[in-house]
Amino acid sequence: MSDLQQRVQEAADRLVESGDERGLQVAVYRDGEQIVDVVAGVADPGTGRPVTSDTPFYNFSIGKGATATVAHVLAERGLFGYDTPVAELWPEFGKHGKEGVTVRHVLSHTAGVPGVPLDTTPEDVCDWGTMVAALEEAELWWEPGTKVGYHAYTFGFLVGEIVRRVTGKPISQVLLEEVSGPLGVAGELYFGMPEAEHARLARLEDAPVDMSAFAEMPDDLPMFKAGPMTLMPTAALGSRPDYLSADIPAGGKTSARAIARMYAALLGEVDGVRLIGPGRLREATAVVSSGMDEIFGMPSAWGLGYAIGDPTSTPEATPTVFGVPGAGGSAAWADTATGLAFALTKNRLTNDFAAVEAISKLVTGR
Repeated sequence: MSDLQQRVQEAADRLVESGDERGLQVAVYRDGEQIVDVVAGVADPGTGRPVTSDTPFYNFSIGKGATATVAHVLAERGLFGYDTPVAELWPEFGKHGKEGVTVRHVLSHTAGVPGVPLDTTPEDVCDWGTMVAALEEAELWWEPGTKVGYHAYTFGFLVGEIVRRVTGKPISQVLLEEVSGPLGVAGELYFGMPEAEHARLARLEDAPVDMSAFAEMPDDLPMFKAGPMTLMPTAALGSRPDYLSADIPAGGKTSARAIARMYAALLGEVDGVRLIGPGRLREATAVVSSGMDEIFGMPSAWGLGYAIGDPTSTPEATPTVFGVPGAGGSAAWADTATGLAFALTKNRLTNDFAAVEAISKLVTGR
């Protein structure tokens, strides 16, 4: 056992023993080789089933990193360019002044369609046709490219429908054929997960949450207009069988090992597989949009589908880091400067990245 593996294992064990976490995985790759493979705690408190390296977790927005990766793989094939208007690929989307929205706008969260109708139900989110129709009827919140705002749900359906239009296949199938299958993690990285596989998932639970922060938020905060509170990430929502089975590419079900392996294969070769070339990697991970997020009111910086900066730091302090964290405190990212790819997945949903911060410090020395 390497010294780093041992230190990360000890830190993960402490997080579980303290009661801060229930079960978690940590995976780290460096220059295409896995150097950390750590598990701790239980996947299912009810049965005592332990977390193993191939246990999938529903990690919410971590899946956006896989969604963006599928888009880059297809762009590399020449199926569209980043400046291709979405309406050129998906004509019905161009209604209500959206004909100027490009793939670049979608990937950089500047498209101007960050919200879903406030009467959207979880059942609606599980129905691809319903969500696509809502996007076709959506009106712009701002002129595309002029502001940045997190497209929490709509990002996945926008990219997913672009993928479907150019390939004729659902994005889950393209993920399997182009990313998870070639990387040997087809059983660990999903959008829609077959129901027969659900028993392998870690069971989510909500950590106690201090609701006072919500009470102090102004009623007119844009996040409250971008979707109903019933779609906020919770253990109950992330445990619904329909949510687990449906293609909702704003989130994903993955092990730490699988998503870290994907990021490693963006940086370079992993067992002979490289997902995109170095030129495209540079373009995808350069800052495309930055500024105050129109939806959540916090500073943000985006490349093409990946947030720039370590989620426990700032884009300015870690400009070579790209990835997407997930609601509940999990995260996955890669660093073009160091060749590291990192992922931490967990089943206790917290409102901070304390576990990620504690363990990533051991890995990066930051």
